Amino acid sequence: MTTHSFRTAAEAIAPELAALRHAVHREPETGLALPLTQAKVLDALAGLPLEITTGKGLSSVTAVLRGGRPGPAVLLRGDMDALPLQELADVPYRSRIDGLMHACGHDQHVAILVGAARLLSARQEELPGTVVFMFQPGEEGYDGAGLMIEEGLLEAAGSPLVGAYSVHVSSNGGECGTFHGRVGTQTAGNAELKVTVRGKGGHGSTPYTAADPVPVAAEMVLALQNLVTRTTSVFDPVVLTVGVFQAGSKLNIIPGTAEFETTVRSTSPEAMAGFLPRAVRLVEGIADGWGMTAEVSAEEIYPAMIAAEEAVDLGREVVNDLYGEASWFTAEHPIMASEDFSRVTAAAPGVQLGLSARPADTDPATAPFNHSPYAVFDDAALPAGAAVLAEMAWRRLGAIF
Repeated sequence: MTTHSFRTAAEAIAPELAALRHAVHREPETGLALPLTQAKVLDALAGLPLEITTGKGLSSVTAVLRGGRPGPAVLLRGDMDALPLQELADVPYRSRIDGLMHACGHDQHVAILVGAARLLSARQEELPGTVVFMFQPGEEGYDGAGLMIEEGLLEAAGSPLVGAYSVHVSSNGGECGTFHGRVGTQTAGNAELKVTVRGKGGHGSTPYTAADPVPVAAEMVLALQNLVTRTTSVFDPVVLTVGVFQAGSKLNIIPGTAEFETTVRSTSPEAMAGFLPRAVRLVEGIADGWGMTAEVSAEEIYPAMIAAEEAVDLGREVVNDLYGEASWFTAEHPIMASEDFSRVTAAAPGVQLGLSARPADTDPATAPFNHSPYAVFDDAALPAGAAVLAEMAWRRLGAIF
C-alpha cells in the first residue's frame, strides 16, 4: 500500500491544536450540555468543507466530509466533556471554573479530532469516500454516544460505516507519542446493581423484636463476592465492587431499611448476561431466608468495547509507518473501566487506540493517572493523534478489505 503520511502536515498545525486544547481546558464543562466547548469546536471547523449538524438534546457536533472520489464511509470520534474535579496541577492553562477539570484528556481529544478534520479536508478532492467526525459530550457517565446514535449519527454519511476509530490519551504510561491497542475486548462492559433490603426497625437493645436489615445486607455483600469467584471464569472475568452502603441514623436504633449499590464489570456480554440474573436471585433469596424483602435493580450501562482485528491491524500499520515500530505496543489485557465508544464499535468494525501523553519530565511509575486532579497531558501528543486518525481514515477508505 502506498504510504500517504499526514505526519508533516499535522506537525505544521501543532501550535494551533495546542492553542485550541488550552482554550477548551480553561473552560471545562461536564455532562451533555457543553455550550462553550461546542462553540469552540464550531469555530475551529469554520471554513472547512464540512456538512455540520449539532445535537438537539445534547451539545454534540457531527461534521461530514464528502470526498471528491466515490467510496465508503468511516467515523472518527473525540469526546469533549470534563470531570467534576478541582484542578491541582500547575499548568499555565489551568481550569478557570471551580470544581471542574479536564482530567481525562478529552480536551486533547477535541484538538486531535479537529486536527484530523483539517488534515483530511485539505485532501478532500483526493479522498475516496466520506468521513464522519463525531464530537461527543457526555462520555463520563451520560451515554453521550448512545444519544448521538439515537439522533442519527450512524446515518450521517448516508451509507453504512466500514470503520470507526478514536484515540484515548493517558497522562502516565509509556513515552509520549506511543500508541497501543489489542484485538478483542478493550474496555469492560459495566452494569449497576442496586439493592434495598426492607426489614423492621426497633431498639438496639432488643434486636429479636425487630427484623434487622443491616446484617442481611452485609451478608449479601459477602455472598456477591463469592458469587463472582465461584460462578464466573477467571478467563472471562467479572469484577464487582460495592461503592455505597447506607443504613440507619443512630447507633442504638435498628433501621427499617439498608441499601447498597455496586458496579459490575465484565469483559464479555455473555459473562454479564449470565451474572446479573444470578446476582438478583441470590440477594432476593437471602432476604427471603431472613423473612425480609429485597428490592433489586440490575441495569446494564455500557457493553464491552470490542476491537475488530482489521481495525487494530490498520492502526498498528499506520503507527509503524508514520512513527516507527517502537511507537506501537500490543496491550496484554483489557481495561476494566468502561467506554461508550463501545456503542459505535458495536455498529462498525473499530478500535480505540491508546495514546500516551505523559510529560517527558515525569516518571512513568509515579505520574498521576487520568481522573487525578494532578493529571497533566503533554501537547506533544496532539499532532501524533491527529495524523494517525487521519491516516487510518485515508487508508481504510482507499483500501480493499
